[in-house]
Amino acid sequence: MIDVDVSQLTVILTVSGAVLLIAYLTAISAKDLVRLLISLELMFAAVFLAILPLFTINPATGYTLAIITAFTSSSELLVLVTAIVLLDKRKKGVDVDKVAVGGDSL
Repeated sequence: MIDVDVSQLTVILTVSGAVLLIAYLTAISAKDLVRLLISLELMFAAVFLAILPLFTINPATGYTLAIITAFTSSSELLVLVTAIVLLDKRKKGVDVDKVAVGGDSL
């Protein structure tokens, strides 16, 4: 096991928490789907940043969680980009106001 300085871990986790808070605030105030997509990607970046200290404690577990998070993030990105493209084609815009509560209305 590697000797870990607690102050370095604290800095990394604090920055991760700050990025996550910014992402939540951006998601809440997003007026279009592109900004919402950016905030979701920031959330995943914060998770990646929070996983970093795990590599110093248990590298195998950290690597496993990083791979799972990378696949989840890329799948989520593909689905959201597809949804944005389809919504733009259907509604001629990506404003949040064009999406009905609970999904698109028919």
